[in-house]
Amino acid sequence: MAISVRDNAERPGQPCLGKLSPGCNVHDDALTLVNVHIPYEGELPATDLFIPFNAMADHTGELPAKEAPIVLYCRSGSMSTQAAKRLAELGYTNIFELDGGFNAWQAAGYELLQKE
Repeated sequence: MAISVRDNAERPGQPCLGKLSPGCNVHDDALTLVNVHIPYEGELPATDLFIPFNAMADHTGELPAKEAPIVLYCRSGSMSTQAAKRLAELGYTNIFELDGGFNAWQAAGYELLQKE
């Protein structure tokens, strides 16, 4: 898995916010993969949840434990960044974003599913 994570050694107790590169192993069962893009425009294979970026606080009951790895994605990265900041405010500590969103995922030659 290609992960680029900001090192929080200098800031103990602060949330770990990082970026995942397109093509990373999003099928890893240890990760919860969350599509936060609205409106629906597609999804990565193995997506676990669909939660609007601006409604994260309303859906914490669907998310794993606050220390479990959560990967957020949207179309380009803007909505997932807002969702990641909100989760950090809510006490989640292991948050990642798909760098460049599903646009970058598709541009790298990976499949984007369209479900209705």
